[in-house]
Amino acid sequence: KGLSMKPEGVGVVISPWNFPIAIACGGIAAALAAGNTVIFKPSSDAVLCGYMLCQCFWEAGVSQNTLQFAPSDGSVAGEHLVGDWGVDFVIFTGSEGTAHEILKRRPDILLCAETGGKDATIVTAMADRDQAIKNVVASAFNNSGQKCSATSLLVLERELFEDEDFKKTLVDAAASLEVGSAWDLQNRVAALIQPAKGKLQHALEHLEEHETWALAPIYADHDNPYMLKPSIRWGTQKGDFCHAKELFGPVLSVMCAENLQEAIDLVNATGYGLTSGLESLDEREQEIWKEKIIAGNLYINRVTTGAIVRRQPFGGMRNSSVGAGIKAGGVNYVTQFMYMQYEAPVNEAVAIHPYYERIKSMQIDADALKPHHEKALGMVDHFAYWMKAEFFKEHDESQIRGESNLFTYRPVASLLLRLEAEDLLEEMLCSIAAAKMAKIRLHLSISPQQTANLECIQNNAKLILDRHDRMVIEDENQLIASIRGVQRVRFLRPEYVTEAMYESVASSSIHIAAQPFIACGRLEILHYFMEQTISNAYHRYGNLGLRGLKVKEE
Repeated sequence: KGLSMKPEGVGVVISPWNFPIAIACGGIAAALAAGNTVIFKPSSDAVLCGYMLCQCFWEAGVSQNTLQFAPSDGSVAGEHLVGDWGVDFVIFTGSEGTAHEILKRRPDILLCAETGGKDATIVTAMADRDQAIKNVVASAFNNSGQKCSATSLLVLERELFEDEDFKKTLVDAAASLEVGSAWDLQNRVAALIQPAKGKLQHALEHLEEHETWALAPIYADHDNPYMLKPSIRWGTQKGDFCHAKELFGPVLSVMCAENLQEAIDLVNATGYGLTSGLESLDEREQEIWKEKIIAGNLYINRVTTGAIVRRQPFGGMRNSSVGAGIKAGGVNYVTQFMYMQYEAPVNEAVAIHPYYERIKSMQIDADALKPHHEKALGMVDHFAYWMKAEFFKEHDESQIRGESNLFTYRPVASLLLRLEAEDLLEEMLCSIAAAKMAKIRLHLSISPQQTANLECIQNNAKLILDRHDRMVIEDENQLIASIRGVQRVRFLRPEYVTEAMYESVASSSIHIAAQPFIACGRLEILHYFMEQTISNAYHRYGNLGLRGLKVKEE
């Protein structure tokens, strides 16, 4: 009620070869559902799949003007599609480098990008060892390790790392996978998309001094360079080439950690944050891992691949994501590709939050600002309702017996909120309240162009900010320097963001959220959180255990 929407305009969907139908279809469908027109550029290795997908849309009634098929070389697409100022947004899945090249060409473009990862599974001494080996082998070598979600790092607690039986079983399981043509049904691992080159070739040809091959790389089918068998590097250490480099091939690097905390540190040190797995039957370890691991899709006691729409919406954090971090296949995905306005009364859904009293206690000297202050109080209550009802709540829409699939929100670690002279007082106060209710470390950047609204914020800084927050008056150069030190930036109007500001973050994963402020808490608060899914296969070989008894009682 009261929400109006219109499309962003023209979107370009650039899809990868390793999911030539699923990822492409998701991007196209989301953009079309929001009312946009779409130019679809598939990977050069998946042009036929892309064309057949477009035919499905066209035959279903989508106009060829609304969905246009544009196969091309990547450099040509960069120049003539992404570089065209008639394009309003890009949905991209591919390498981190390519995503940053898109931003360098069009720093202001609305980019929704999933950029791969260096995904890891941690196995502790409290794991079911046979189950762990089964899950790791499937996660690492199915699809020849050519999924962005594939486990390419295995971090073992020392007890397991030094267990020769565990090592032998892992190697035997990987070596037993039949490699060859997909048309031969006995084969479990099929072809590479192309012969090994670049980082994958380096990983196959070089070992660190402290590494050994637990399972050396060889080719099947008469040394066919497309048929690479699974291989396992043993003894990889922090900082090694294979610790942080995404390889996109059937190569598993095994590391040793003294305990769970060190294992988590090794995984987080890669800089990526797409998928991550844990094999442990200890619920205490599971809770520690969920709290400290940084990744968009978490998996407990199951494979790290095979995410399903709605059940495990897909998308990462840090170097695995460029943009707002809203997950594909999730409930919020389509909101990125439309322009929204909200005119309903803000007191439709309210909840009292302790921060409300801080806003209420503000000293308002100017009579002209008091109506704006009153309006802000109603909006803060509305925001508090949605914090409780949506953002501080775990959601399991699928309700699968034996496997929980929680959709959660994690607040961004640090936020720069820029307040300009033309921003309304109620928008400023609501934005500050959203950050503080989410417990975000806030850098409040104030425009040098002083107004009564900005002076009101400054005069009440000690009341509305916490001791670890900062509030500073900054010109553009100072603002650009500050942007480099936070995880996310929020402007309340897109016209305030200059080209220089966009260019300053083009080579990083810092997201500038510049959509106009919207008074609907369910939508505005999305700027302050990252999305995360946690999939936990809690059954034991079909036995639901204590959780099953609890479900039965309910």
